[in-house]
Amino acid sequence: MAPLFSAQTPRTLDLRSVSIESPNRSPSVRRPERRISCRKMAGAPPSALRTVSIPYSDLADREKDLSMTIEEGFGPGGLGIISISDVPGFPLLRKNLLHLAPRVANLPHDVKKEFEDPESRYNFGWSHGKEKLESGKLDTFKGSFYANPILDMPTTDVALMHRYPSYCRPNKWPTTSLPELEVAFKALGKLMLEVGLMLAYHCDQYVLKGMGGHEDISLEQVLRRSRCHKGRLLYYFPMQLSECQDNMSSTSSWCGWHTDHGSLTGLTCGLFMRNSIEIPCPDSAAGLYVQTRNGQIDKVVYEAEELAYQIGETTEILSRGRLCATPHCVQAPNGENAFRVERSTFAMFMQPDWDEKLRFPGEIHHHQELIPPNGTLTFGEYSETLLNKYYYQRT
Repeated sequence: MAPLFSAQTPRTLDLRSVSIESPNRSPSVRRPERRISCRKMAGAPPSALRTVSIPYSDLADREKDLSMTIEEGFGPGGLGIISISDVPGFPLLRKNLLHLAPRVANLPHDVKKEFEDPESRYNFGWSHGKEKLESGKLDTFKGSFYANPILDMPTTDVALMHRYPSYCRPNKWPTTSLPELEVAFKALGKLMLEVGLMLAYHCDQYVLKGMGGHEDISLEQVLRRSRCHKGRLLYYFPMQLSECQDNMSSTSSWCGWHTDHGSLTGLTCGLFMRNSIEIPCPDSAAGLYVQTRNGQIDKVVYEAEELAYQIGETTEILSRGRLCATPHCVQAPNGENAFRVERSTFAMFMQPDWDEKLRFPGEIHHHQELIPPNGTLTFGEYSETLLNKYYYQRT
């Protein structure tokens, strides 16, 4: 595999003449004539849809044509998510890291304060109670540990650290209190990036076909030269009985409706535990939900030993709507069986470099109030604009 990063000068990504539609509008690209179907998963609730899945051996074969599968999962009629099966080493790396999540969360408060990073809006190190739920209340149900698993210090430029603190500041590891976290976090994050780059290559081939072989923007290369990928280890604290019975029935009770603004998001299946013992999910209605282009909301499932990837808004724009990002949320388990249940999971956010220039079209259907029509922003500027609106204003 070629080096993950190079010193190439960032290219300008021309997004003009792109029409991206919201989930409730018809897509700008013609839907395939064949019906895109989602397979039901055996043993799952009737409303659960199985992700489109690609064996790792097929993904690793650059000569294999996966266009139909990419279209089924990521195209205008898809769920915006594809899972990869049989990834070598993944099951062990997943468990190694996810079992550390409660250990991070249960470190003494003063120890966790040492690896918080307010300057990055808590986008490096430990974060708890800094984000808001859809109700407007601070989210104290879960805690997160953020780090760049590829580069401990993406840049030494202090001006860049100040301008793009969510990407450019250095990692903050609990090297004394939990040294094994850094090893496990980097191992899983690097694997998820490598598999994601393989998937990005096949996405490029699918988009190339749809554009008559004239497209010169490569998602794979954009991601390969980026310095600002970000991993997030999430821990959902054990649920109290009142929460199980009263407050968690909403579809978006654990994570509100949103669309990732990056390129690809790698996801592990959540790991549930009670009293430090791994258990199955206690509620069949709990889990990941997506909203498709026709406005339908479906629960999406994939196997615990599969890696899943979701499309982000930037990829939807770059692909001229051929690869589609879908809004999604996470529902918490409900009922007495969820009492004292905790959950751990990991997300790998793959995104362009902060200096990568994005040229937006005249008609924009994501964040219209924030993006100038026919305007140009770097990915760093675009991200900071979104964070200013949806997180909090930086002073």
